[in-house]
Amino acid sequence: MNSRILHFFSSLLFSIFITLFFSFSLIAQSSEYMKPPQDIVDIVDAPYNPTMRISPDGKWIVLLEREKFPPLEELAEKELALAGKRINPKTNGPSRSIYYRKMQLLSMANEKKFDLKIFPDAKIEDVSWSPDSKKIAFILEKEHGLELWVAFTKSKTAKKLTDAIVNDAYYGSPFRWMPNSKTILYKSILKDRGTPPLETEVKISPTIMQNEGEEVQVRTYQSLLRNDYDVKLFKYYMTAQLNKIDLKGNQTKFGLSGIIRNYSPSPNGKYILMEITHPPFSFIVPGYRFPKSVEIWTDRGKRVKTIAELPLAEDIPISHGSCRKGRRNFEWSATAPATLFWVEAQDEGNPSLQVKYRDVVYSLEAPFEGIAKKILSLTFRYGGIDWGNDTLAISYQYSRKDRRKIVASFNPNKENAEPNVLFDRNYEDQYSDPGNFISHKNAFGKSVLVFGNTQNILYLKGDGASQKGNIPFLDIYNLKTKTAKRLWNSQAPFYERFVRFISKDKDEILIRRESKTLQPNYYLFNLDNKKLEQVTHFPHPHEQLNGIQKEMIRYKRNDGVELTATLYLPEDYQKSTETLPVYMKAYPHEYKSASAAGQVRESPYKFIWIYQWSPQLWISQGFAVLDNPAMPIIGEGDEKANDTFVEQLVADAEAAVDAVVNMGIGDPDRIIIDGHSYGAFMVANLMAHSDLFAAGIARSGAYNRTLTPFGFQHEDRTYWEVPQVYLAMSPFMYADKIEEPLLLIHGECDNNSGTFPIQSERFYHALKGNGATVRLVILPYESHSYRSRESVMHVLWEINRWLNKYVKNVNSNKGE
Repeated sequence: MNSRILHFFSSLLFSIFITLFFSFSLIAQSSEYMKPPQDIVDIVDAPYNPTMRISPDGKWIVLLEREKFPPLEELAEKELALAGKRINPKTNGPSRSIYYRKMQLLSMANEKKFDLKIFPDAKIEDVSWSPDSKKIAFILEKEHGLELWVAFTKSKTAKKLTDAIVNDAYYGSPFRWMPNSKTILYKSILKDRGTPPLETEVKISPTIMQNEGEEVQVRTYQSLLRNDYDVKLFKYYMTAQLNKIDLKGNQTKFGLSGIIRNYSPSPNGKYILMEITHPPFSFIVPGYRFPKSVEIWTDRGKRVKTIAELPLAEDIPISHGSCRKGRRNFEWSATAPATLFWVEAQDEGNPSLQVKYRDVVYSLEAPFEGIAKKILSLTFRYGGIDWGNDTLAISYQYSRKDRRKIVASFNPNKENAEPNVLFDRNYEDQYSDPGNFISHKNAFGKSVLVFGNTQNILYLKGDGASQKGNIPFLDIYNLKTKTAKRLWNSQAPFYERFVRFISKDKDEILIRRESKTLQPNYYLFNLDNKKLEQVTHFPHPHEQLNGIQKEMIRYKRNDGVELTATLYLPEDYQKSTETLPVYMKAYPHEYKSASAAGQVRESPYKFIWIYQWSPQLWISQGFAVLDNPAMPIIGEGDEKANDTFVEQLVADAEAAVDAVVNMGIGDPDRIIIDGHSYGAFMVANLMAHSDLFAAGIARSGAYNRTLTPFGFQHEDRTYWEVPQVYLAMSPFMYADKIEEPLLLIHGECDNNSGTFPIQSERFYHALKGNGATVRLVILPYESHSYRSRESVMHVLWEINRWLNKYVKNVNSNKGE
């Protein structure tokens, strides 16, 4: 090769290097964490309401105050991604835990509060009442492990039961109360497990996956096992020893150690149901689909029987309503001393197969010998059981294809029980929703139905969806006549929800009450004399925005589909005086009928709660807000909703924009669209296929559907079945059509199925390559949603900058 050719190639390579270097520099430019204007910081820093845990007897409330935004250094701690779980190897528990900093007891009798003093900066997790309502067990996260603690209502004190040896790395609860309320079962790390395996100790070898002609379709999953080293780590951290410990700290080992998926005591406390994961493990599905043994043990730690051996479930169809082949959903009957029940698929777990019965429910009583009894055959997929008493239970079954839900009563003691259908309805139709049966904890800590003055009387609570908005209710329901009578419902101008019965004769209830300006709090309400007594007194979190105007609006799509949205305006805004820039935040939903899609699913009387991602936040910056404008994607009859996804999405957005503009409120040239996850996917599609918005914000989204080829959201068809749908729905394919500024934000450690960070990275490159105005913000250590204070404040700074530059000041060219 002559010198001129060599010089040419050298120059070319140098030019490519320089181009790539500067391109990368532009992409990966470093920056400090920034903060938005102080008024936004003040609003976002307002405390949450405490989380409430009511005792089974209704006499006590535990108030739990959690830290709003943990520091970034907590998220930056090392984590391991193993078989779908992300764990903190230092604590042997979940990474990125949401914990509480303060615990208080509130007496329902006199409203007195008592601090449960543990120690400053406590990290409290997994709070659980004992069945007798006298104790509260919880996990305390320490720097190098998890401790089991218990608090007592009588003494108002708490004490440590174990050292930092609790194992909470795998699925299931780290501890469970025994029905006697005197003993706790908990999982611990192995005492002699040694140090974690080192990667250097594992022989380097190829990771091999093989398939010999079998059709195995798997949706995209994150944090899976990748190689033999991950397998060793998985075994090391997930293997646990089950222990029994009393309230004095005396403990004994229970059974053998293993990768314990689940464990549950029978109502009489004499048996323990165990689910134990074992090899072979998988590199393509999470741990909950690994093989497992289902076993019954006595309360003294002796194995009684192996109920089932479930194989690796890599072949579950991707369609909704699919499940494992064979047996699944092993649980105790809540109303029998020790009766196990489970479900068996009759269609190989494949809803596309035509069968008379899709699922059958079986039961087996202690001592678990003989043949299991078939107690119920279901036409559709099993959806759960509510236990009532020895002769009554409520079954649920559903069909996603038909959008049907069947609720029926049956006798669980009868073989091949004949179900008595109570409700058979389209579950998308919110206006016809009768509500849900009310349950409470019985003496053994199991959920059972609440009965009225006879065994034929139950209670229902529901949202009460209507054209005027949601009106929550409490009904009394007669099983014989199948009729409901209203006992109570929310009264305007308040939005109230039934929480639970307080008195034994059912004449006093606890409700949650709020209004547009009234902070949510809890009240006792007497159904007889209508007396209302406030129980909690949580303060208003952001009084500086108390005057926000709120209005539910209704409008129509171009094909006549009725749509709704909630409009928020600044306190001093007068209609017809000026138009405002508009902040619109939405999320698309799929429906089978236009009538269901057009139903109202909100209330005009709800409190205007503002948190870090609330669009109402931007009212403080002079915006009108159109929150949750309906974005239905409808597939009537045999039609598939996604076949016209883009056309319907644009029509939805166009109707929302027209509504706010025609009211004389919104400036059509200054409207921004914001969305998260599937909402981000919506934003990118609207930017690609319409000119409705001045700019867009897409957070934690997916933009190229060929990277999720075995289905996504509610799409059950594969890419190879309908490539035209996948391509048409992928805004990545239309990157050259996006002309308005688009802000992309993504967590570096996103663990959501399908929204890999590479989705935003590749979309950014496509947009940049086509000359678009685009900014990509990758947040270190953050997952699908963003939690650290540094990240939250920086994202708000980014949004505020985007609003000022490309929306708010677009007509004045003021820039930032």
